[in-house]
Amino acid sequence: MKSIIEQQQKLASLIERHTGKDGVYETEIPSLFLFRESHPTTPKHGVQRPSFCLIVQGRKDVWLAGERFTYSPTHYLVSSVDLPVISQVVEASEQTPYLALRMEIALQQVIELLQRTENHIRPPKKPKRAMFVSAVEPDLLDAVTRLIRLLDAPNDIRILAPMYQKEILYRVLQGPYGDVLKQMAVQNSRTHHIHHVIEYMKKHYRQPIRIEELAELSHMSPASLHRHFKEVTGMSPIQFQKQLRLQEARRLLLTEAIDAADAAFQVGYESPSQFSREYSRLFGRPPKEDAKHLRSGSTERANA
Repeated sequence: MKSIIEQQQKLASLIERHTGKDGVYETEIPSLFLFRESHPTTPKHGVQRPSFCLIVQGRKDVWLAGERFTYSPTHYLVSSVDLPVISQVVEASEQTPYLALRMEIALQQVIELLQRTENHIRPPKKPKRAMFVSAVEPDLLDAVTRLIRLLDAPNDIRILAPMYQKEILYRVLQGPYGDVLKQMAVQNSRTHHIHHVIEYMKKHYRQPIRIEELAELSHMSPASLHRHFKEVTGMSPIQFQKQLRLQEARRLLLTEAIDAADAAFQVGYESPSQFSREYSRLFGRPPKEDAKHLRSGSTERANA
């Protein structure tokens, strides 16, 4: 088995060859994205999809509801549900650019793996935060390297990519924080129900939130839903909805020819003044000023 340093160097070479310039690259392998940055970035807001994220050069901070997750080539990051986050590349240079990959995770992939590896799947006793950072192991890094190598053999992707992706997920499930990923897929677990609540909220974030309706959807009492939702996501359902609304409003201000009042209305706010206050609190600038700043050349790219 090669050393971790040798594997990381090989991965860095592969990612560098398939990126070349700074940016986000969607690959021919479904759900796999590559990232390159030659300078530290400003904080970027976005919704982190369920995914496995690995850095091979550089360092990054991810903030979830005030909790910071820092990872570098010695660690990987996993999110098991959709989570509104702030991310920032904090270590990168032209000589040693930030290089990373993200492999999005589908719930069905985890379910199938658990059915094949465990005779009786028990949910964790208590829901855990749906994001974690863990140390990289050689076997995991080897599976990632074989997956990235497929970019040089596109005819092999359809057959081999699903196998390597399953191996990566298997290694994560066998790791010290495997329960965090497992809890999303175990039927009747608290996190499994919260996953469905999050999916519902993503589709209906413009509508006024009713905790009682969400509690019925999750098969929990309102108090239990509030407690477990916060344990998993780091925020309350109302705070979660607010993040979804404000991030969508920011996207509208940047890409559509509308003003702040229209953006507020489209994402579900009835009060433009409340929208402006909450927008400024999250993004650091009033809506109009922030949109102007983004259009001037600081457009945010997708999270790694």
